Amino acid sequence: MSSELVSLRMLLVGAAPAHQDLWRDAVTLAPVPIEFESATAATAEAALSRGGVDICVLDAALDGAEAASVIAVARTGQPAPLVIACVAPGGAHPDKIDGVLPAPADAIDARKVVDICVRAKMPTQVLIAADSESLRSVVHKILIASRFDLYVQEAAGAAGTLDRLSKSDFGLVFLDHNMPGLNGADILEGIKDVRPDVTVVMMSSTLMRSAAWRPRLSETFAFLKKPFYPADVDAVLQRYFGLSGPQ
Repeated sequence: MSSELVSLRMLLVGAAPAHQDLWRDAVTLAPVPIEFESATAATAEAALSRGGVDICVLDAALDGAEAASVIAVARTGQPAPLVIACVAPGGAHPDKIDGVLPAPADAIDARKVVDICVRAKMPTQVLIAADSESLRSVVHKILIASRFDLYVQEAAGAAGTLDRLSKSDFGLVFLDHNMPGLNGADILEGIKDVRPDVTVVMMSSTLMRSAAWRPRLSETFAFLKKPFYPADVDAVLQRYFGLSGPQ
């Protein structure tokens, strides 16, 4: 999907007037058009109940009880917006959010935070490359259950993986290292020849920490040791989009 065809609606909750101005200025420089609204907890809940909010940002100044109430309403949305908490250094954050970002201190920080929010909400094409149908099915189910907007496709074997990558604009590849024939490191080299900009997450039954493997796998974004769980995939997705995961 082209960003030229997308606009987003962002709701900033609980921010002081000075922070509202930082965000308002930053969204005018975003890579896609953003309908921006600053709200109190009460008005945010009303807006979220009406629907149409894509990104809900909870300011660091928002009271914990109010934040929990806003999150509960946001989770009833169909589709639910991304809920991101901005926190001060060392500050706590509410539960049941999709990611954490540092509270912006100036215009430069605000621009960076807005760009991350937009990136996290934009549709992303993901390829699962694995010979095992059961592994592809498990990873597929985890990804489509994510709150991020992911378009998930599958490929079996090296040839199918490279063919898919040459034909579509994938941002992220989950690659099984334990495939017959070429192993994941060999396929990784082929992937980077076809799409040097794509992000690769290696899935393996071993940790592959030995010095012999490091040079060949240096372009891997993350490793998932099998068996892994939805929380492990969520952590990878959060890091990919530039978010800190809730601790």
